[in-house]
Amino acid sequence: MTILILGAGPTGLGAAYHLNKLGHKDWQLFERNDHVGGLSASFLDDAGFTWDIGGHVLFSHYNYFDKAVAEALGDSYYEHQRESWVRILQTWVPYPFQNNVRHLPDDALHACVEGLRNLKGSPAHTNNFREWMDTVFGSGIVNYFMEPYNRKVWGVPLETMSKEWIAERVSVVDLARIEKNIAEQRDDLSWGPNNTFKFPKQGGTGAIYEGAAKPFRDRIHLNHEMQTVDLEAKQVRFTNGRVESYDVLITTAPLDVFVRSCNSMPEAVVTATDDLVHNGGLIVGLGFDGGRADTKCWMYFPESNSPFYRVTNFHNYSPHNVPNGDAKRSFSVMCETTYSPHKPESPATIVDETVLGLINNGMITHRENRDIVSRYLIDIPYSYPVPALGRNRALSLIQPYLESRDVYSRGRFGAWKYEVGNMDHSFMQGVEVVDRLLAGTEEKVINGKG
Repeated sequence: MTILILGAGPTGLGAAYHLNKLGHKDWQLFERNDHVGGLSASFLDDAGFTWDIGGHVLFSHYNYFDKAVAEALGDSYYEHQRESWVRILQTWVPYPFQNNVRHLPDDALHACVEGLRNLKGSPAHTNNFREWMDTVFGSGIVNYFMEPYNRKVWGVPLETMSKEWIAERVSVVDLARIEKNIAEQRDDLSWGPNNTFKFPKQGGTGAIYEGAAKPFRDRIHLNHEMQTVDLEAKQVRFTNGRVESYDVLITTAPLDVFVRSCNSMPEAVVTATDDLVHNGGLIVGLGFDGGRADTKCWMYFPESNSPFYRVTNFHNYSPHNVPNGDAKRSFSVMCETTYSPHKPESPATIVDETVLGLINNGMITHRENRDIVSRYLIDIPYSYPVPALGRNRALSLIQPYLESRDVYSRGRFGAWKYEVGNMDHSFMQGVEVVDRLLAGTEEKVINGKG
């Protein structure tokens, strides 16, 4: 079986890693960029700062992925206790917001608690994410945090999103617990699968995938961008003119892009991609001279006084993310802003707007603005696959058709399932599709079963 893999992100590398482990000989991996890692790659700028493509943290649900990371990094990683916060009403509220509303000013605190006490309706009977929020969190938490924050993250009207993706992505509410936290003045910080996480000592998140790829670098072909796929002849043509044949194709390209790159594609399948919604992201990295005494890992920003929805104190993840590995003399923050047709943002102005947003929120001072020695911008046209209302209907048409043609579309944008789009999920999608192809076993991750 000749297997071709498109894309050297976590999913493509997961498939390649597993094929290599199994000793399967007839496979190759093609990547359009000049590096591996996909959206989990990292970059070193001219000033000596390391940047990720957004605020990645390494946590896992799978032993197989853990072992692959251990092989890739050895003991060259740090382990951190998550410290994440919400910046709102000129104060800091520990994450998750809904469990720690005691930190809010009195009127906001009262509104949040009263909203919970007066909940109406059933989450099971809601039709979309916006309605689901109202029945779970109440008007106070929705108005202060959930609605403005999610609007900034997703960049789409929230009533156009389904509620099916929630799972462990959103901490739901326990009113008795919240009232006890308020009465006892107690912080509630431990929720979520990423309350502890690992980070590579050097090379950013991309070091994981550079390490994982080492044993089979000779099978990875960089600078090969897919141009067209001939489903009848089972051939991929690349923009550099190279043509490769396959028996089975594993693609991690964005599903809408891939479908429109194929010939002989039924019109109904092409049309179905109209229901696949995504946003883009502008990642602004700012490197500063001088140290920073702030133990926070990452922070959420729901308010309109900044363009970004999340900021990471990236120097806290590893001192080697700053020049000379000296976090006492330099610090770095990484700021993420969503853009979409509903939420336009300009790459030409986003860096200045980001600096102003940091000043507005007390993250930096006007004086520290003069200490910026690195401004790094990454534009990601495909940032989040939005769990839109029509997504599952589209996938139920597109994926079976592709698989009937020996094409398996997997990964963050290949599967188009945000809820299984973390690094560990994505890597395991690659592993499991290989097992399905070679041994006939069931894929659990993509089907939400593991």
